[in-house]
Amino acid sequence: MNIPDNLKYTKEHEWVRLEGDVAVVGITDFAQGELGDIVFVEVETVDETLEADEVFGTIEAVKTVSDLFLPVAGEVVEFNEAVEDDPALVNNDPYGEGWLIKLKVSNLADVEGLLDGEAYKAVIG
Repeated sequence: MNIPDNLKYTKEHEWVRLEGDVAVVGITDFAQGELGDIVFVEVETVDETLEADEVFGTIEAVKTVSDLFLPVAGEVVEFNEAVEDDPALVNNDPYGEGWLIKLKVSNLADVEGLLDGEAYKAVIG
């Protein structure tokens, strides 16, 4: 299981990588493995400002549909359209080409309050 130490994580299995005041957000390797083959990703919240833990989209696998939860408050500024065209990128490269959104973070300190790699490993056992 791949859990990079340079990222922050949520208990809902999202990861966050800061690039200045913008957070790149995706789902973890664990999450994509649990979901199975991802067939569709929908994000209709671009240009919306949302609070932490609000649903920013959905991800559909062969057997289930799951909500995607915003790790921290901010404005969704971009959706990865490559994932819209090829949802399997989330399975094949969840921390790279399979990222989901970019978020202009309202309060950068909130990102520091997320789980580090070791804490996330404890969550998933």
